[in-house]
Amino acid sequence: MTQSLSFPLESFLSHPPTPSPPENSGFRPPTLNIFPSEPMHVEPSTKGSSVVSASPTSSGSKRSSEPSMELANQQRTDHVPSGHEQAKTVKQREGNRKGPKSISEHEGPKTPDPKTLRRLAQNREAARKSRLRKKAYVQQLESSRIKLTHLEQELHRAKSQGMFFGGGALLGDQGLSSGINNISSDAAVFDMEYARWLEDHHRLMCELRAAVQGHLPENELRLFVDNCLAHYDEMVNLKSMVLKSDVFHIVSGMWKTPAERCFLWMGGFRPSELIKIILNHIEPLTEQQILGICGLQQSTQEAEEALTQGLEALHQSLSDTIASDALSSPSNMANYMGQMASAMNKLSTLEGFVRQADNLRQQTLHRIHQILTTRQAARCYVAIAEYFHRLRALSSIWCSRPRQE
Repeated sequence: MTQSLSFPLESFLSHPPTPSPPENSGFRPPTLNIFPSEPMHVEPSTKGSSVVSASPTSSGSKRSSEPSMELANQQRTDHVPSGHEQAKTVKQREGNRKGPKSISEHEGPKTPDPKTLRRLAQNREAARKSRLRKKAYVQQLESSRIKLTHLEQELHRAKSQGMFFGGGALLGDQGLSSGINNISSDAAVFDMEYARWLEDHHRLMCELRAAVQGHLPENELRLFVDNCLAHYDEMVNLKSMVLKSDVFHIVSGMWKTPAERCFLWMGGFRPSELIKIILNHIEPLTEQQILGICGLQQSTQEAEEALTQGLEALHQSLSDTIASDALSSPSNMANYMGQMASAMNKLSTLEGFVRQADNLRQQTLHRIHQILTTRQAARCYVAIAEYFHRLRALSSIWCSRPRQE
């Protein structure tokens, strides 16, 4: 019995049957996985499912292990998160870490208050003026260099042609006319700024007129009146920038229209004339207001007369200096240069007269605002703006009139 059983066992051990791989089983011999198709940090769901039995005892055990391997691979694939899910998880964690958003974040940015907007507008305006001043300064340097080169060329030409009379050289009519017709860079910048100032002034006056006609309350109307005064102060600052470099441009009034130049007084309007204009637009007046307006008109006229007399005295002194006996002997170069130096010193005081006249105009406008009520002052400023607007319109009509040959 033992002998019959051992023979098949020994033959089986010596010649084990080679199992044939099942058809379409998908089984592959284990290989070294150098490039894994799955993330290495993901652990399998069950450890037992990843173990593959390599015992070749029976084909049935292999077939039973293959479905378990496929199930494990499917579970492992299902549990691997995609890139979008990982990013979403990270964002959720960061959101939980930062905490819930506040109500202001959901509402969006708040609109700045009017005070902040006004301050930002003033900063932008100051930056723009700074850029203009820098540009004007560079242009002035370049213009001065060109003028100096031109004068040197004219001097050499005059010397070569022998155009000398005594101690002074005659540069010719062409050089003089070129110096007269060309304005300085500061004057050109002032003309551009004045044109922009007129546009802003027209807009402010339209708003002030609409506010007066709309019967706004005093506190709301005061804002428009303050803006009007600040705009007049800006004009004074613009003129002070060009006075030091080119005072004759302001005194001549070439930046104004022809009709306005007829009433020009020291580079501007007469304050006493404005008081006469507004008297018909501020009634009714209280007794205290009448006294204040009369006193302002009298003091303004006295200041105007004092400045006018001082300017006339300057003109007379300058004329006497130029028409002195030294001109009869041009060969005396020392007397000639001394005479020109004296005339230059007297002429430099013209800037002071124009500044005093601008200060008088500015003080008169502010004094009117102090004496009158806000609504009365608003009507006065509208009347002043309308007066100058009609002068400019008259100039336009005059310039466009038909001319006879």
